[in-house]
Amino acid sequence: MQLLDTINAYLTDLLGPFGPLMAAGMLGVVMILLALPALLQKEKDPLDRLRAPTRDATVKNKNDKLRTYQGKDKLERYSNFLEPQNEKEYSAVRLKLLQAGYKSKNAVRFYHFCQFALGLGLLVLGLVYAIYNSATGEPSTKATILSILIPGVVGYMTPKYWVSRRQATRQENIVNGFPDSLDMMLVCVEAGQSLDQSIIRVSRELRSGFPDLADEYEIVSHEMKAGKDKTLVLRDMAERCGVPDISSFVTVLIQSQQFGTSIAEALRVYAGEMRDKRVMRAEEKANTLPTKMTLATMMLTVPPLLIILIGPSIYEIYVTLGGGAQEATGLDE
Repeated sequence: MQLLDTINAYLTDLLGPFGPLMAAGMLGVVMILLALPALLQKEKDPLDRLRAPTRDATVKNKNDKLRTYQGKDKLERYSNFLEPQNEKEYSAVRLKLLQAGYKSKNAVRFYHFCQFALGLGLLVLGLVYAIYNSATGEPSTKATILSILIPGVVGYMTPKYWVSRRQATRQENIVNGFPDSLDMMLVCVEAGQSLDQSIIRVSRELRSGFPDLADEYEIVSHEMKAGKDKTLVLRDMAERCGVPDISSFVTVLIQSQQFGTSIAEALRVYAGEMRDKRVMRAEEKANTLPTKMTLATMMLTVPPLLIILIGPSIYEIYVTLGGGAQEATGLDE
């Protein structure tokens, strides 16, 4: 008991009143880090050999919605910890990463690893900073807790914010280049090329200006060459892009193919609508520009204008009042 009291008093003097609690938390984090590899590297169950063919067939029948392992990724042994075990959650994260441009099969695993590593790493750094701050000063309990939790939360949310930004940027680039791709595709179709040949040509021509949209067209052309159903290929493209214009375009092509109407006529009408929609977006941004510039204009023009107009009068008033005060002081003397 005397030893425990001595350690408690030492921690209290070193880290403040919450020193023992902080030391216990840090010790718990260290023990978790030490025990985590042992927990993840569990022994293989002999029944897994019997379940493996059934599990592989299930994965294959779900159109690659779940993960497939090849034994080449170093993070594969931690897949049960790093990846969602629910198929719906895994598919949602996978789709979000696809729309952000990350098409690797291990993208979900690496994404969750980044969240875990950054969150835990910055949490440890925040704990070290809190200990150092407690040793050099006497911070409040609220400041200590915030200095530990805020870096961990920031580290955990940074990959999610990055992926969301990449997804929004990629979708914006696809929307900007889509009307031009429709015009090029219409020219190719009217020149006598098939839809497959037109998609290949458009993907080559758009590579320099809109690489994200060119990648999607190239994937469509490769899947069509591989013999995949055209309707399924187009629907997969709409799902990967996540753009309403692409979804409407896919619906137009599928309906044109089902009802036997002219693809060139459908492309001509839809390309005209996309051009009008792009002009409307530009006009909308132009109309909102004066409102956005109002505050900046007032902050940059009103203060200098007030200084020029009112400044001399204020200076004259100050000099007059200052001179009157000095004369009154002389009369009193």
